[in-house]
Amino acid sequence: MNQPLAYVHPGAKIAKNVVIEPFTTIHNNVVIGEGTWIGSNVTIMEGARIGKNCNIFPGSVISAVPQDLKFQDEETIVEIGDNTTLREYVTINRGTVDKGKTVVGKNCLIMAYCHIAHDCVVGDNCIFSNNSTLAGHVTVGNHVILAGMTAVHQFCTIGQHAFITGGSLVRKDVPPFVKGAREPMSYVGINSIGLRRRGFKSEKIREIQNIYRILYQKSFNNTQAARLIEAEMEATNERDEILQFIKNSKRGIMKGYFSN
Repeated sequence: MNQPLAYVHPGAKIAKNVVIEPFTTIHNNVVIGEGTWIGSNVTIMEGARIGKNCNIFPGSVISAVPQDLKFQDEETIVEIGDNTTLREYVTINRGTVDKGKTVVGKNCLIMAYCHIAHDCVVGDNCIFSNNSTLAGHVTVGNHVILAGMTAVHQFCTIGQHAFITGGSLVRKDVPPFVKGAREPMSYVGINSIGLRRRGFKSEKIREIQNIYRILYQKSFNNTQAARLIEAEMEATNERDEILQFIKNSKRGIMKGYFSN
């Protein structure tokens, strides 16, 4: 561990081969896994649990108290998975009594100036481009990409393998495997390029496309579409995941581009 001109609280648990650059401050009740690099001028506050082989770039603030007026200084944490990179000036707030923690998964790239608020849960292999912001209590699945300056409303859910175009305002839940764009944000197709990159076969991509054609390109409401998908489409993991997402959505799913 190398921390010239850095401050590390004696109560922090830092693996031996962690590199801490000058002018960084690490508070009490922090755990940092082996192989992690902490750049200069980073502030890691109480409750941070940072995995192995992470990279945290200058100016980031991890595990600050939530920006929630209801917060009563309860003991909460931030969890960051292995191999995740946080670029310059990323801010990730601790949880509240609601979930007790804010979570960012493994192998994520969170680019400069992104903000992840209290009680968010971000899956593995996600990419958030510069200035993307999650309000509190947002859930993001695995392999989600948020292009730059995306803003996500509190309590929204984004399904796995979704892609959100830059500058989007996410006010509704975004189902898995899709692309969201336009204003107001709408379904503009499935994330076929991302799916191919992750090994989805052409037959599986066509199956997902056919499901979303029923949901978004026919004259059905969500309940009618879900019944038709269940009745006519072969039961697969992807079909069932989409149906379960629709059923569990609390804010309602984003509209199709043919909707008024």
